[in-house]
Amino acid sequence: MRFVLLVKSDWDAEAECTPTAAMLDAMNGYNQDLVRAGVLLAAEGFHPASRGARIRFADGKVRIVDPSAEVAEQVAGFWLIQVKSRDEAIAWARRCPLAPEGSGVEVEIELRQVFELDPRS
Repeated sequence: MRFVLLVKSDWDAEAECTPTAAMLDAMNGYNQDLVRAGVLLAAEGFHPASRGARIRFADGKVRIVDPSAEVAEQVAGFWLIQVKSRDEAIAWARRCPLAPEGSGVEVEIELRQVFELDPRS
């Protein structure tokens, strides 16, 4: 089963603030743990939403709109992992070092299962 762990953005990410060395070390360690376990398929961070666009489709028309929605609606990055169950995916998400104790930071990860094509069809 494949799952994507979507990291919700925050004001620092949208302002292109550089993470601290300690945060970068912690994230590198987490990524290495995913690699060693053989579950990491991909992981990337995104530029701020202001560098992108939202493309809306409605009633046969396409509109390009300013992506400056609420920061909580933005995604800062993702991990794509392949694991045996939803519970295992949640266990990996719980290990993510995005908000160390005492940091005062609150970060949200949204976990979504990726559709798999049935190879028999």
